[in-house]
Amino acid sequence: MSTYLEQLNEPQRNAVLQKDGPMIIIAGAGSGKTRVLTYRIAHLMQQGVDPFNILSLTFTNKAAREMKERIAGVVGYSEAKNLWMGTFHSVFARILRSEADKLGFPSNFTIYDTQDAVRLLTSIIKEMNLDKDRYKAKQILSRISSFKNSLITVRAYFNNSDLQEADLHASRPRVGDIYKEYVERCFKAGAMDFDDLLLRTNELLSRFPEVLAKYQNRFRYIMVDEYQDTNHSQYLIVRALADRFQNICVVGDDSQSIYSFRGANINNILNFQKDYPDVKTFKLEQNYRSTSNIVKAANSVIDKNKTKLDKEVWTANDAGESIKIMRSISDGEEGRFVAQSIWENQMNHQMSNSDFAILYRTNAQSRAIEDALRKKDIKYKIYGGISFYQRKEIKDLLSYLRLLVNPNDEEALKRIINYPARGIGATTIDKLTVAANHYKKSIYEILQNLDRIDLKINSGTKNKLQNFLLMMQRFKVEAQTLNAFEIADLVVKKTQLVRDLQKDGTPEGVNKVENVQELLNGIKDFISDKIETGEDASLTAFLEDVALATDFDSEKDNTPRVSLMTIHLSKGLEYPFVYIVGLEESLFPSAMSMNTRSELEEERRLFYVALTRAEKVAYLTYAQTRYRWGKLTDGEPSRFLDEIDEEFVEFLVPKAPEPQRNKFVDADLFEDIPKSFRFQKPIQKKRKEFLQKKEKAALIPPKSKMRKVSETSAKVNLFDGDIAVGNIVEHNRFGTGEVLNLEGKGPNKKAEIKFGTVGKKKLLLQFAKLKVIG
Repeated sequence: MSTYLEQLNEPQRNAVLQKDGPMIIIAGAGSGKTRVLTYRIAHLMQQGVDPFNILSLTFTNKAAREMKERIAGVVGYSEAKNLWMGTFHSVFARILRSEADKLGFPSNFTIYDTQDAVRLLTSIIKEMNLDKDRYKAKQILSRISSFKNSLITVRAYFNNSDLQEADLHASRPRVGDIYKEYVERCFKAGAMDFDDLLLRTNELLSRFPEVLAKYQNRFRYIMVDEYQDTNHSQYLIVRALADRFQNICVVGDDSQSIYSFRGANINNILNFQKDYPDVKTFKLEQNYRSTSNIVKAANSVIDKNKTKLDKEVWTANDAGESIKIMRSISDGEEGRFVAQSIWENQMNHQMSNSDFAILYRTNAQSRAIEDALRKKDIKYKIYGGISFYQRKEIKDLLSYLRLLVNPNDEEALKRIINYPARGIGATTIDKLTVAANHYKKSIYEILQNLDRIDLKINSGTKNKLQNFLLMMQRFKVEAQTLNAFEIADLVVKKTQLVRDLQKDGTPEGVNKVENVQELLNGIKDFISDKIETGEDASLTAFLEDVALATDFDSEKDNTPRVSLMTIHLSKGLEYPFVYIVGLEESLFPSAMSMNTRSELEEERRLFYVALTRAEKVAYLTYAQTRYRWGKLTDGEPSRFLDEIDEEFVEFLVPKAPEPQRNKFVDADLFEDIPKSFRFQKPIQKKRKEFLQKKEKAALIPPKSKMRKVSETSAKVNLFDGDIAVGNIVEHNRFGTGEVLNLEGKGPNKKAEIKFGTVGKKKLLLQFAKLKVIG
């Protein structure tokens, strides 16, 4: 038996050895699916299958690179590099580069990222004189994205009265017109957005049978990872490509289907056996990642879902520690608890920052966590924030390079035509845009014909436009002989981008210059890697690599840091210690995802994904109060906490008592006005004043009584002899702690208290509002 096969358990080995026909691998969390995929590809190659005939679609480019390296370890690098392996978008971008001319696109078409698409839609909405508050560019882009992923073209939209009526009811009757203009402008600019990479591939395979036959013959063995996250457009591409040979292997876990908001359709995996009646099913149910307590706790939650495939995830790992549940008074205290806990675990177990992850439902929750980590001097990184390639200075330089590759890229041109400033204002750019739309040409083509088109601009502005065009044409000539790094370096120097960034002399300016330098370094690294492996090292290839990059793919900082991210981003990752914060009703599960059973079940799958990221220890935290939208709101523990079997959990503070509820309404509520208040005689003015003074005096206790504090007293101000070293006290923000020391007298008296969440604090007793509990 081959060495790599000996590393597999029986179900894994059976899946690897299955060669022909449709097959589905149902892989539970941490069950080694990446290893199975890797070894199956290696085994196919060792059985004589040409790597050029294998297509493997992965969740991220990073995952594809790691898999290719593992495969190379078995079959050798020279063969492994011939595999077609990558994300849907990267693989189909590669196909479209070869076949784009059939669709009327140039082979060097630009790939618009979300920011580019939003900018273009903003321009279109403005040109149509539409209300920008009603037609918000990001919302319109989301609507267009959902159309494309459902294969609803512009023509299909205008043939569908239901869609038009829905937009009319949403007070946005011009959505179809915006969609039409957006598609036409992208086409004119020689650009595709992310959704086009799938939509246009479907168009290519359906309109051109010879192209479909070509790729069916090429991809005789197809493997799709994370199949539960495919949308309708991806599903149709895979079905079309696999239709001839039926050698399709999909891998996934219905319990980890969490991307319906992106159009992912869980029915793709649930109905796979209906699509391929002869399918062979393999179940990977042994979890190698997590402790037994974590696996069983996660199972006890996901079992509450009704829509699921039949499987039972188990592990041979030790029981490990119980799931730890922490109730905090506020989101601030929740953050302090997490920071303190990470610090203590690092000290007690000699762990690195990189061993910890903090997961939350929404990005807004990171603020309190960040504050607490900074105060503890714990280094961290937020994933899902502004990525390196989205920073302005980087986008500016990339726009110059994009324009060199594709002169018709209007978004790139509009971004840099007056950057650094060269006296070309917004009015001039508007005139260029109007002329381009009128003549159905790109803005670059208008610039090439300034002498034949009357833009009604003065000679000075015309000279500036011609100088800009001349500079870009010189760059284009130089680019024919220079490599990607050399031309980028030339653009930086000739445009004086760095000098512009250095003008303000602030640390931010210095940081921006360093970012530009880092981009140049990145281009150099890209070229070196590609030349070394014999792959395409062109500027076009680099720009495509950037357009399809993710936060994880572009990570270069090797300093160990605590990872902060939304649960959606954590998919596929694992950490020894995981903190899942904000487990409150209406936050997790989200208030927007509790209207139907299917929405709630997806939230439960999201919780399952979060919990199964943990290898050794999982902390679940929630706050009784939290600032949301600037207001302090009360929180109720998430239902998911109750859904975990109690034998697997440990409450770090006593579980909050259930609110008292009467079985019946109190009959006294309906009683008439009490007799004591009926027919009350008016009180004389002097007697009324006397009673008010008496009542006020009763509220002020004698000084002798102020020094005595009852063991069961409520929160009171403590001054002199009413608190002692060794007392256990409770604070409304910091929780419980032990009094270590007292200093000062009267109103200036302070207590040094060691709290379980924030460590030692010195508090002025006059304002601390402590409650003595022991």
